Amino acid sequence: MKLKNIFKRKYSFAIFYTILLAIFSTFVMLDALVLKKNVQSVNPNSFFQDEYESATKTITDNSYKDENISVSISEERAYDSDIHIADIKISNSKYLKTAFATDTFGMHIVEEPSKISKRYKAIFTINGDYYGFRDYGFVIRNKVMYRDVARPSGKDSCLLFFEDGSMDIIYERQSNLKNEVEKANKNGNPIIHAFSFGPTLVYNGKKISTSADAEDTDIVVNPRTAIGMVEPLHYIAVCVDGRTPSSRGVTVNELAEYMLNKNCNLAYNLDGGGSSTMCFNSKVINSPSDTGIERAVSDVVYFGY
Repeated sequence: MKLKNIFKRKYSFAIFYTILLAIFSTFVMLDALVLKKNVQSVNPNSFFQDEYESATKTITDNSYKDENISVSISEERAYDSDIHIADIKISNSKYLKTAFATDTFGMHIVEEPSKISKRYKAIFTINGDYYGFRDYGFVIRNKVMYRDVARPSGKDSCLLFFEDGSMDIIYERQSNLKNEVEKANKNGNPIIHAFSFGPTLVYNGKKISTSADAEDTDIVVNPRTAIGMVEPLHYIAVCVDGRTPSSRGVTVNELAEYMLNKNCNLAYNLDGGGSSTMCFNSKVINSPSDTGIERAVSDVVYFGY
């Protein structure tokens, strides 16, 4: 009888511990991947209907041109991959915009890029840095600073867009974002956007060594998205298909080499993998790796009114 009670107590504790561990593990997974946190409503971007309507537009299947925005899209085959390229010129940085999923800032809030693009009648759209997957990394969107917490480890290069249409790189653990904002404002050239992903691909017209930022620099091939600047107000956006029999994807160094060959003075790697998405007039024009279905993401970069 005593042995039977001991047996019951022993296994009852084991069962209780297993259940407790399962509950804890489930909560950790939900907290990391699902639960919405630090939610903040965002004023929707303005769409300047009158300016858009009054512009003299020329639109084809792969191009858009008016007095303020020019987008030319092409496709190339390189590195055993399909690469979608957009050459973009704008007359003012106000046409370079960003948007959050459901117009909300916070972790794990997502929406398909084409839906965000359609809401703002964007001419051209790519995925952003998926800031909402983590609770650190600098975030500025449309001149509003949402997060100034540096990434605690690993790659920490941060892409800045300025009001004059130029771009620059800072490193989060070596920088204070509030000070960077104050300095830019004092110089009369405010920061309009800050993206926290990386690594930096090209800087000052040179392909940089990214091995310190990313362990998979020369090894892992993936679908990838990048944006680069030829000169202020002239940009190159690239979306590389991958993880399919017909398109392998690229390494970080291959992407850097490609952006340099496109005459980028500065180029930066945005979120990739299943997130890599390019839209023209709100239609997805690449082949996302999630069985061809676009992934819902936390933010996009777009050009429009």
